[in-house]
Amino acid sequence: MSLIEVKNITKRFDENIVLDNISFSVDEGDIFGLIGPNGAGKSTLINIITGLWDCDKGDVIIGGYDIKTEPIKVKEQIGLVPQEIALIDNVSAYDNLEFFGSLYGLKGKLLKERIDEAFEIIGLQDKRKEKVKKFSGGMKRRLNIAAAIMHHPRILIMDEPTVGIDPQSRNHIFEFTKKTNRENKTTIIYTSHYMEEVEMLCNNIFIMDLGQEIAYGNKSQIKSLIGSSNKVNLKVNNYKIEMILDIKSMSGVLECTEEQGLIKLIIDENIFRLEPLLKIIEKNQGEIKGINFEEPSLEEVFLTLTGKSLRD
Repeated sequence: MSLIEVKNITKRFDENIVLDNISFSVDEGDIFGLIGPNGAGKSTLINIITGLWDCDKGDVIIGGYDIKTEPIKVKEQIGLVPQEIALIDNVSAYDNLEFFGSLYGLKGKLLKERIDEAFEIIGLQDKRKEKVKKFSGGMKRRLNIAAAIMHHPRILIMDEPTVGIDPQSRNHIFEFTKKTNRENKTTIIYTSHYMEEVEMLCNNIFIMDLGQEIAYGNKSQIKSLIGSSNKVNLKVNNYKIEMILDIKSMSGVLECTEEQGLIKLIIDENIFRLEPLLKIIEKNQGEIKGINFEEPSLEEVFLTLTGKSLRD
C-alpha cells in the first residue's frame, strides 16, 4: 500500500527547471532511497514533500491527504531530519529537545518521557546538559534526529544525515534507521549522494540527476538496466600471460585485467560458464587461491547511466 505518492512534480526557479515531472510512490514500511549527485534536486523535492515549498505543477499525497489542501494533516505524520543542522547552539541538548517537542504539541509528563526516550535512542544520555555548541558534528547530527522523532512520526525523512560526520556516529545512524523501520514500522525516505549507504539500507530507490528521473525500482531492477554484466575476481598463483590471453578469448568474458596476482573479469552472466575457466587455469598450471562473484554496485550503475561520478 502506497503511503506517499509523488505525482508529476515540476519546479522552476526563474528559467531553470529544478524538478522535471518527478513521480514515484513509497509503500508503508519501506526504506526508500532518493539519490543523486549534489545539485540533483533532492533537497528541493524534500522541501515540496514536506510542504515547505510549493511546486509549480503536480501533487503530493501522504496518508491519503493532499499537501496543498490539508498541509497540517500531512505534516503531523512527518519527522524531518534536514541536511543543515537545525539546533540552537547556545542552550543545552535537553533544552533543544524540550523546545522542538513543544512545537509538536508535547508538554508535561509526556514531553519529559519523549525527551528521555530520544536521548536513549541516539545514545547521548550523558550529554543532555551540555550546550550544543560543544558537540561534535556527529553528535549534532544525532541530536537532529532526536528532535525529529519525538512525536513518533509515521514517516521519517532523512536528508543527507551522514554528511561530514565521524564513522561512529555514521554507524549509529545506520543502526537507528534499520531499528526504527523494523521495530516501529516507520516509513523512511533516505536521501544521500553516498551510494553505498543507500545500497546497504534501502529496498526501493529513485535515482535522479539535474531534476530528472534516471532510474526507479528495486535494487535488482536498477542494476539490470546496465545489462547482465557481473564481476569475477580470481586470486591465482603461478599464472602466465598465456593464461590471461586464453581467458580473454572465452565466451562470455567481456573484459579481463590483471593486477598484483588478482585477475579481474567482467562477464555476461547469460553466456559465461565457470567450468571452461577452471580448465584454462588447470591447463596453464595455475593454482586458484580464491574466487568471488560480484554484482555491479549502484554507483557503477549510476556512472554507466549518467557518465558522471555520483559526488560531482
